[in-house]
Amino acid sequence: MIRLSGVSHQIGGASILNDITADLPRGRLTALIGPNGAGKSTLLRLIGRLEPLQTGSIHIDDLDLARTPSAEIARRMAVLGQQTVIASRLRLSDLVAFGRWPHHQGRPRPQDRAITADALEAFGLTPLAHRFLDEVSGGQAQRAYLAMTFAQDTDWLLLDEPLNNLDMSHARSLMARLSQLVRASGKSVVVVLHEVNYAAAWADHIVALKDGRILAEGAPQDVLTENGLGALYDTPVMVTQHDGRPLVLHHF
Repeated sequence: MIRLSGVSHQIGGASILNDITADLPRGRLTALIGPNGAGKSTLLRLIGRLEPLQTGSIHIDDLDLARTPSAEIARRMAVLGQQTVIASRLRLSDLVAFGRWPHHQGRPRPQDRAITADALEAFGLTPLAHRFLDEVSGGQAQRAYLAMTFAQDTDWLLLDEPLNNLDMSHARSLMARLSQLVRASGKSVVVVLHEVNYAAAWADHIVALKDGRILAEGAPQDVLTENGLGALYDTPVMVTQHDGRPLVLHHF
C-alpha cells in the first residue's frame, strides 16, 4: 500500500496540493483523474520521488520514501513521467535495456537481456529495436519508454498519462496489459489518466483530484457518477453502464 499523509506542495508560492491523505491499495490498478491543474502529475512525481517532499509523509509498503536509499526505491517502484529527456541517437533496444539497470548495475546478465527482449516483443517493438529514437513516431517512442518501465520489473508501476501519443488500438492494449499485470502477478499500478472512460473500464480504485484536493475516491461506480463528475469537471455529463462498469458520455 502507498500511504499518503498530509501531503502538501507549493511551486513558486502557489499551492498545488493541499493536505492529501489517502491509501492507494496494493495489488490494484489505481487511476488518478481530474481537470487540468488538479495536481495529479505533481502527486505522482512526489510518490515517485521525482520531486522533493515538502510537507507530510509518503510510505510505500513498509518504506518511508524520505528515508529510503534510491537504489532500494528503484527496485520497488518504476516511474514514467510525461517529460522524458534522453538522447535521440539512442536505439530503442538500448532505451528499454535501461530498465534493468537497478538490477544489474551495469553488468547485464542473460536474464536481463531476456527480459529486455520480452518487453520489446510485448510492446510490438522487436522490428524497430535497432532504430534510433528520432527515427520512430511519437507513439512508437512512447511505447519504448513504457517497455523500459515494464522491463524494470518492480512491484509498483507509476505512469503519468501513458496513453499520450498512442492510437486507439495501442491505448486499449496498454490498459488491458496493465490490468492483466495486476491480475496475474499481483503488481500494483498507479496511473494518471486524462480520459475518464479508460479509468471507468479498467481501474479498480479511483482518486479524483480538483484544485489540489481529493474530491472523491473509491471504486469506479462510486466515483464516476453524474453528480460527482459534474462537480469535478464543472460540466454536465451523462453516465450509463456497459458490462457492469460506468460509461461516461461527456462528448454530447
